[in-house]
Amino acid sequence: MEEILADILAPTQVPYPVIFARFCGAILFGAMIGIEREKRERPAGLRTHILVSLASSIFAVISVESVHMASLSGPEVRIDPIRVVEAVTAGVAFLAAGMIVFSKGEVKGLTTGAGMWLAGAAGLSVGFGFWLVAAFASCASLAVLFILWRLEIALHWKPPEPSGGGASERPAPPDAAAVSKER
Repeated sequence: MEEILADILAPTQVPYPVIFARFCGAILFGAMIGIEREKRERPAGLRTHILVSLASSIFAVISVESVHMASLSGPEVRIDPIRVVEAVTAGVAFLAAGMIVFSKGEVKGLTTGAGMWLAGAAGLSVGFGFWLVAAFASCASLAVLFILWRLEIALHWKPPEPSGGGASERPAPPDAAAVSKER
């Protein structure tokens, strides 16, 4: 039992409270990006962006910790943290590409895909301990998403999105009593 506890509570280069704070930061910054997408009722919203950011942060922390693991420090073992960044980037790009659709001569989901990619970058930044990089990138993304969206509407480049009673809402189901009276 002691061996299991020792394995679960293995010593780390970065203290556990700092690791958990990084994960919370990744959740926060992923949520900042995801809330905007959720507000616009896009397919990848709050939860998706949080999960992408948190997963990226976990990969970054694992990468940092693996460089310092005694069992991986032999001369035959080569660990390159940049490979983790490349793998996360490729994985998130794959997910983001799934959000992009070409329909009726129009590309949809590109901004959502880019937001997922940015959430992954923010998660990696926090996971590696670069909090200010993640904070700036998340705030900058909100400025781009909110301010430029409003500018596009003001310049009539894009139509305003419907609010309340728009096309995205489903019609109410018919009243069962009314349907039976019609028959």
